Amino acid sequence: MSLYYETIHSLHEKLREGTVTSTMITQSVLDRIREVDEKVHCYLTLTEEAALEAAGQSDERFRKGDVSGPLDGIPLGIKDIFLTEGVRTTAGSRILENFVPPFDGTPVSRLKKAGAVITGKLNMDEFAMGSSNENSGYFPTFNPWDRALVPGGSSGGSAAAVAAGEAIATLGTDTGGSIRQPASHCGVVGLKPTYGRVSRYGVIAFASSLDQVGPLTRDVRDCAIVLKAIAGHDPADSTSARVPVPDYPSLLTGDISGMKIGLPEEYFPEGLDPEVEAPVRKAAEALAKRGASLVSVSLPSTRYAVATYYIIAPAEASSNLARYDGVKYGVRLSDPGGLLEMYRQTRSKGFGPEVKRRIMLGTFALSAGYYDAYYGKAQRVRTLIRREFEEVFSRVDLLLSPSSPTPAFPLGDRLEDPLRMYMCDMFTIPANIAGVAAVSLPCGLTPGNLPVGVQLIGPAFREEILLNAAYAYEGERGEFPKCSL
Repeated sequence: MSLYYETIHSLHEKLREGTVTSTMITQSVLDRIREVDEKVHCYLTLTEEAALEAAGQSDERFRKGDVSGPLDGIPLGIKDIFLTEGVRTTAGSRILENFVPPFDGTPVSRLKKAGAVITGKLNMDEFAMGSSNENSGYFPTFNPWDRALVPGGSSGGSAAAVAAGEAIATLGTDTGGSIRQPASHCGVVGLKPTYGRVSRYGVIAFASSLDQVGPLTRDVRDCAIVLKAIAGHDPADSTSARVPVPDYPSLLTGDISGMKIGLPEEYFPEGLDPEVEAPVRKAAEALAKRGASLVSVSLPSTRYAVATYYIIAPAEASSNLARYDGVKYGVRLSDPGGLLEMYRQTRSKGFGPEVKRRIMLGTFALSAGYYDAYYGKAQRVRTLIRREFEEVFSRVDLLLSPSSPTPAFPLGDRLEDPLRMYMCDMFTIPANIAGVAAVSLPCGLTPGNLPVGVQLIGPAFREEILLNAAYAYEGERGEFPKCSL
């Protein structure tokens, strides 16, 4: 197998044995990027020189026996929403086209401390607003399984890079499904941890009460390795939880005997695409074969989740994106019409259509006379959704559902129909609203050879049982095929 298609844990073993070096692995990934990225368009910024320098430093640590851990010397790609010292960070937007941060965000600094080699910054929907990666201010990313299809979003570049072998693993963010949905479409593993499990310091904000940081990887063990490296309290983030971080990789036993897994009826609606439903139900049966019991449950407020999300998230985006005014940093479009005209021109030309749509939706929801009717009511529904999850987790250990209602769809298919696009995240949004943990992993292929993802949802701060169940399923499923790019 080519080095660029191997897992973190298999490469770590080879590094320890001395059969490969970090420089060899990194060069393999960089060569792969040169070979295929013009077909897939994962990277907005490639940091080849810095990556090879970091790989050389890792090789020196291995020679001295001073290894930082399983990520030492492993090439990772970073979604372009994370601040990276000295490396352009755009959040997929033209308004930040020339922004170079003076420091690393906490998730990035923790990866570097673990010895990871950063290969560059990955394409995304502008400010993480989108489900297809077509809202990037630069260019769309294509699905490596079929380049006529979307990779999902907003972490589409991150998911496609892992699937195409352009990174061993990547970091993404998930506000309403932006890790899990592209993971499903690209046939990789994607984890949204519990809100507060991973610091958001140095992550460009979309919706601050929903955004969460997580890994996209080839398998569950890799996911556990990356999560362990980035998780934990951060005093720089007031929403970061003071909760102990388990040793996730060591807890992957695959033993799920006696576990109760709920199948929420609202996540298997009438009319669900049979190409999705069949492999997802087969995944549930595989877990039952491993000793879990399947229980039918109900989360009745799920039907309000998408509407709730599209009030809360745009409202928070309206507030967060007010800072991009052409004065402090980012692009400034000058105009002789004065200060207000400069603001208007900068924001009109700097933001793309989807970002402007959500800013207007959010501003309306927060405006006088509408705040209680929309934003206030959405927050009350959010509480109902969270309480339903808490109640159902008193009866079952995990929930199982599809990650996405459909396989990857054609580029351009939903751009003119925002409501249809928003429904792509109908199964992922509730976990963000409730703040609980969820993971997507590949469970099958459609007759057209497209990946389908199954989603497991777990209680807050119980990522270890979530990952162990995913690991058990992976063992039952066997190795998932790679795309033929």
